[in-house]
Amino acid sequence: MRADIRPGASFPDYELTDHAAKRRKLSELQGPDPLIVVLSRGAYCPKDRRQAEGLVHLHRDMEVGYCRLVTISTDNLVATNEYRTGVGAHWPFLSDPSRIVQKDLDIAEYTDPTNNPMIPHTIVLEPGLVVFKIYNGYWFFGRPTVGELRRDLRDVLKKCRPDWDIQSPELKAAWSQGKKDLFYPYGKGFAKVLGEQE
Repeated sequence: MRADIRPGASFPDYELTDHAAKRRKLSELQGPDPLIVVLSRGAYCPKDRRQAEGLVHLHRDMEVGYCRLVTISTDNLVATNEYRTGVGAHWPFLSDPSRIVQKDLDIAEYTDPTNNPMIPHTIVLEPGLVVFKIYNGYWFFGRPTVGELRRDLRDVLKKCRPDWDIQSPELKAAWSQGKKDLFYPYGKGFAKVLGEQE
């Protein structure tokens, strides 16, 4: 992984084709929420498939917890769709057969010249594509468990949601005074999620 990609740094706003053949930027997929990016070897790898199967259950929690998930692999569009459907995923999968991400992040898995995949990584991002944590998944147990990702998301949400503890006297007073911008989904940036004007 490039030395400048570390906690606190900005993650590149890659634009790739999703499973529905639509061009998508990571910032668009993230919106104002925390985002987990899974950099995957692809459909051929049983470890990646097992990780994705575990994420299927976490994703259901992430949807009600206002968090996002995206998988990027070096698969072509057909393999990307087969991979996504095969594990029962409902989050965006991005296809990168040109290996833009692999080259830019310097994560070519040189021990597998046949498939030329990325070294698998799982990256937890704060809003604004800010790196919170990076997991190197070359070995399967280097990948985060569902429990670890839940803890990471809790820590990120505590940082980025001013209304995390709505029992605080300050927040109660702000609500009473009509200062809804401190509360999700009323705050700046959140209105876009609801399709409203800021």
